[in-house]
Amino acid sequence: MTYAFTAVYQKAEEGGYIGFVEELPGAITQGETLDETRENLQEAIALVLEGNRILAEEALSQALTALTRVALLRLAIQQTSLLPRVPRL
Repeated sequence: MTYAFTAVYQKAEEGGYIGFVEELPGAITQGETLDETRENLQEAIALVLEGNRILAEEALSQALTALTRVALLRLAIQQTSLLPRVPRL
């Protein structure tokens, strides 16, 4: 899968450059040269995307676990309601 992002590079007042991607919060870096900043930004993008993937997988796993518990509970309730009632003494 290919993504297209807009990289923004600015000359820093204290020297060097900063680079960031507006569409990807957290993808921001700096470097002494523009080339170094570009390389650093590519790494920052990869790290942010990997972190987002891991978080999404964890959220999906938790949601599936919760749905499984609900399904099992519903099944248990259905099975219980099919059992004959025992009169209370």
